[in-house]
Amino acid sequence: MPFHRYVALGDSFTEGVGDPDPTRPNGVRGWADRVAEVLATRPGLGSDGFGYANLAIRGRRLQEILDEQLDPALALGPDLVTVYAGANDLMRPKVDIDNLAEVYDEAVGKLSGCGALVVLFTAFDPGGSAVHRPFRGRWALYNEAVREIADRHGATLVDYWRMREFRDWNLWSEDRLHMNSAGHQQMAINVLDRLGVAHGLEPLPLAEKPALSPRELRRANLVWARTHAVPWIHRRLTGRSSGDGISPKRPLLGPIDPLA
Repeated sequence: MPFHRYVALGDSFTEGVGDPDPTRPNGVRGWADRVAEVLATRPGLGSDGFGYANLAIRGRRLQEILDEQLDPALALGPDLVTVYAGANDLMRPKVDIDNLAEVYDEAVGKLSGCGALVVLFTAFDPGGSAVHRPFRGRWALYNEAVREIADRHGATLVDYWRMREFRDWNLWSEDRLHMNSAGHQQMAINVLDRLGVAHGLEPLPLAEKPALSPRELRRANLVWARTHAVPWIHRRLTGRSSGDGISPKRPLLGPIDPLA
């Protein structure tokens, strides 16, 4: 059956950061927009057509996502909901994974109780990243909790942890935190495949990155640290967020151009 009302919840992953498009709200496109564009073309939508809302805001932690986005999402009466949450919690110095799982489980229960098909995501496996590898153990524990929540509520699981194609850094933006346009396209393909939705999306061409000498790699790492890591740490120390002052890019259900 076609979906009529798709609502996306989450943080920068779902907002679309890393996939720039100045013609769109918040200046980004992202995998969720790409999924919505495909869903809007499916036959059988009827006179009401297809509506898409994206409530995600970069930098949000799990409790913030639930506090700000859960009730508005339920009010929209969705028949499809995607949720990605918890990554920003897991990157903090301290995190209570059991508590995260408890509040997440309650929220997913509310979403599934409204009759929507709920899609959850595990977190990415950072084993191939020197920067994020120290968090790998807690991410693995959190993912097991997410899998259990999906099983309990009959949610569809998109297992990001097992997507080995994302070990290719050509799918990532320069900040090493977010997928680039090719990465968002690949994620859209994976989500649609998991939903069993026929589509014509193809992977985007990858811009091969030249091999760097040890000296060039050190220089690139220093540039990355100065440009991306230091500002991120400063925000953590000052209690600020990359999402401060940013509103959801699609707060209400509305049509999306299927030819975008």
